[in-house]
Amino acid sequence: MDYLPLHFDVRDRRCLLVGGGQIAIRKANLLLRAGARITVVAPDIDVQLEERLLGDRHQVVRREFRTEDLNDHVLVVSATSDSTVNQTVSKEAQTQGIPVNVVDNPNLCTVIFPAIVDRSPVVVSVSTGGQAPVLTSDIRRRIESLLPEGLVRLARYLGTRRNRLKTVFPDVDQRRRKTTEFLDSPGATAAMGGRDEEADNILLTGNVIRTGEVYIVGAGPGDPDLLTLKALDLMQRCDVVLHDALIDDRVLDRLRRDAEIIYVGKKAGAPSTPQSVINDQLVNLAHAGKRVLRLKGGDPFIFGRGGEEMEALIDAAIPFEIVPGITAGSGCAAYAGIPLTHREYAQSVRFVTGHPKEGQVDLPWDEMVNDNQTIVFYMGLGGLSSICEQMIAHGRADTTPIALIAKGTTDKQRVLVGTLSDIVEKVRKTDVARPTLTIVGQVVTLASSEQNTHNVKRQGQISVR
Repeated sequence: MDYLPLHFDVRDRRCLLVGGGQIAIRKANLLLRAGARITVVAPDIDVQLEERLLGDRHQVVRREFRTEDLNDHVLVVSATSDSTVNQTVSKEAQTQGIPVNVVDNPNLCTVIFPAIVDRSPVVVSVSTGGQAPVLTSDIRRRIESLLPEGLVRLARYLGTRRNRLKTVFPDVDQRRRKTTEFLDSPGATAAMGGRDEEADNILLTGNVIRTGEVYIVGAGPGDPDLLTLKALDLMQRCDVVLHDALIDDRVLDRLRRDAEIIYVGKKAGAPSTPQSVINDQLVNLAHAGKRVLRLKGGDPFIFGRGGEEMEALIDAAIPFEIVPGITAGSGCAAYAGIPLTHREYAQSVRFVTGHPKEGQVDLPWDEMVNDNQTIVFYMGLGGLSSICEQMIAHGRADTTPIALIAKGTTDKQRVLVGTLSDIVEKVRKTDVARPTLTIVGQVVTLASSEQNTHNVKRQGQISVR
């Protein structure tokens, strides 16, 4: 390797920063986060930088760099646009054996600043040795997406338990095995969630207590890039996954490879898993000590029956956590270029189920005919004719715009636009696939704007009118 990676403790130690512009500000911010005492030397110093360094801890010197400025400093950073100054700073620092960094010039550096993922006390640094800084940033971004914020609590928890762990497990190898076992147990999840007592029952005992737990997680409307960071983390941690029919295959591809995957979906006209059976599976798997992921399309609490599953877990005294997801109403509307609210067209939005019973959709229609309101129907394709009839019968104009979004947020998304009077006939003439979301309201007209139509096409999605 070209550089020896080290983590440098600069807390309350003097660091010299040569330069006073925007680049110097970025380096100063990094040094401040690490607790350094900063001396800035430059003829011209940005007001923002000067304001950041107010107080007795830091020093601002308005003049050219001098060799004696290096005295009593443990690190030097040269962040000027003057190559002569940068070369001088580097040469003099190296002569005195002081680590030096010259911004954007690795040849003049004895140390370089890596890209940093900061989950203090967990810190991950990434470097390409100054050869490809953009690549370095991209790698950092990818790592950052894999590290949950709860890692901070986990690291601090383990730090506070070190002495107790040494007492319970005096043998170093035994202690190491125990900690490794803990990190792959529900105890780690408990610590990340701030449930220290629960974590202690696992970490500070002779054996790992496999107390199962359930995570009811929203997978979003289809596009795997819309998964939350927490959802992605749990998808890699859980032992068993129960998933709905609406979960995109690309989402399932991001599951832990050795996880047991159980399909419990419900499809119209096809055999379905009763909700009571799903509830029992969650409870039984948790009782068996499994970490169970209940992966649901959209958001689990919006027409996802997540509340029923939560009640079953409460009754069985099973630990659980709810992780929200992007619901289809907002996700599909956004990908279709339809704002659900708009200052000129709609001041409220209502999410309702359009699932028909005996061919009819039973809803409070009198409350849904306001022109300044957007109505979003979930599972409304089968009851579309009833929906249109009822809205017109209760006073909504038959010219009211309506949009059907099929397979929303995926590369197979299709948008069919019409009015309450003609949309049913358009559906008869068009192959509209499930799942389908229906949006009624004046905001639908905005999907036909040049800009939004361009966005839809750019994303590989088709609007049909």
